[in-house]
Amino acid sequence: MTKKLPIGIENFETMRKEGFYYIDKTGLIRDLLKNWAQVNLFTRPRRFGKSLNMNMLKYFFEYGCDSSLFDGLAIGEEKGLCQEYMGKFPVISISLKDADAMNYEGAREMLCSIIGCEALRFSFLSESEQLSELEKSQYKQLVQVDTSGAQHFIMSDGVLGSSLFTLTQLLRKHYGQKVILLIDEYDVPLDKAQHFGYYDEMVAMIRKMFSHSLKTNDNLLFAVLTGCLRIAKESIFTGLNNLKVLTITDVRFDEYFGLLDWEVQEMLRFYGLEDKYELIKEWYDGYRFGNSDVYCPWDVINYVDLLRADPSASPKAYWINSSGNDIIRRFLKMAKGGVRREIEKLIEGGTVVKKLNEELTYRDMYNSIDNLWSVLFTTGYLTKCGEEEGDRAYGLTIPNLEIRQIFIEQVMEWIQEEVRKDTPKLDEFCDAFLKGETETIEALFTAFLKKTISIRDTSVRKEKKENFYHGVLLGLLSHREEWDIRSNAESGDRFSDILIEIEDDEIGIVIEVKYPDKSSLETGCREALEQIEKKGYEERLLEDGMTAILKYGIACERKRCMVRSCCQSLSQ
Repeated sequence: MTKKLPIGIENFETMRKEGFYYIDKTGLIRDLLKNWAQVNLFTRPRRFGKSLNMNMLKYFFEYGCDSSLFDGLAIGEEKGLCQEYMGKFPVISISLKDADAMNYEGAREMLCSIIGCEALRFSFLSESEQLSELEKSQYKQLVQVDTSGAQHFIMSDGVLGSSLFTLTQLLRKHYGQKVILLIDEYDVPLDKAQHFGYYDEMVAMIRKMFSHSLKTNDNLLFAVLTGCLRIAKESIFTGLNNLKVLTITDVRFDEYFGLLDWEVQEMLRFYGLEDKYELIKEWYDGYRFGNSDVYCPWDVINYVDLLRADPSASPKAYWINSSGNDIIRRFLKMAKGGVRREIEKLIEGGTVVKKLNEELTYRDMYNSIDNLWSVLFTTGYLTKCGEEEGDRAYGLTIPNLEIRQIFIEQVMEWIQEEVRKDTPKLDEFCDAFLKGETETIEALFTAFLKKTISIRDTSVRKEKKENFYHGVLLGLLSHREEWDIRSNAESGDRFSDILIEIEDDEIGIVIEVKYPDKSSLETGCREALEQIEKKGYEERLLEDGMTAILKYGIACERKRCMVRSCCQSLSQ
């Protein structure tokens, strides 16, 4: 029986028992046990397997472990470690990824729910003979529920702030064994708090929860935290001297998050898709964690699943649907001339060298464009290229075609937002198409392009380059809401780039855009007009009753353009 692909599966037991395809990352357990600090923080971008790895740790260490889950895996070969550590500890495991809300009260309620639900797993503590009555009452404070109808957990600030410490203390006393604490997506509450304006309150609460449970906690064997960003020590890890931070630049544990090349090849062989290797590599590889080149597992698994149903399916940008792109939008809005040229260089496949700050706070992220380079790196939009170039400076590049597509789409949206701010110029631009004023169109389109970010990606087909200018032009012309504008509309023999109908004036406009790779702009315009005539693109306009047809050939290269036209009037 062919194994199912684990799309969205973050439960290790489900993965192993329900016949899902699993890529063995249990070596993480071995390396962690051989080289751990009391508090270990792994920072990786979203969708690189952090949550599944954390769940794997829980199933390995927690009392009642089902050892068969690890049969045939790398950690199973470590007989001594398994005998000493497998199923021998109380484990507290929480994820803060759902602790987001539009206000602090809502986010705090979610934190209470996360802690309360985890505490309920240890309901035996309320009757434990190893605990005093006072300690049992402490436990009951963690699971107290509002019975008035809301049914949410009730905790005072003091109880919530010390909740993780309290739970480690009670479990340690009940079992007579130190506790392992796992906190997944630790930084999500801070991200949401910064976005919605309650950052100070959330920082204070998270700092209190972490300092109580992670700092000088004799009940703790060790803790593992994961997140997207490393938050500066002075923000929430104040005074925490037992913290080991393992970022994407660290060579330790570099192979356990994301998929290695041989792991991808093995998966493709298993599903009989070896011929898709180069395509998958081009789209989803390119990340550099420590000394390992890795693929985004979310993308690979989703695309392989699609290919099993449709072997001819093209790659898709899966990551964009699972990770917000507000960071790129802010980055583009802050970018000035020099930075815009650097963005152009990145989109073309080039590299920029930047000094990285891996100890940002969410408060400081958007204070300067320099910080945003660091954020783009740590969140997976950029990756390092080559070795460190001194004092935390790295060559940065866009990792693959998927992320490049995200950049291009965000650039397009940003361009349209920018140009729409200049209504008089847009009116003049649109009117020039009605009047056949090619020089005005050419001058204004060139001016718009000079203000924006151009895309001249030498690694993509000519059609893709034309699509960029097509998109910019379409965005500009859509300023006229009363115009009926169709993109890639079927007309005549094939599809025209842009067709416009102005019904009141019975005027139709046909536009064909060219990117003349090796010829002149003049030649590009001529080829565009010849294509309009040869393919009969005006036929649909004529069928809809347009009595005058304006035809434009537009050739573009970088931030230059040329416009040529011809007119067809049926009344003459």
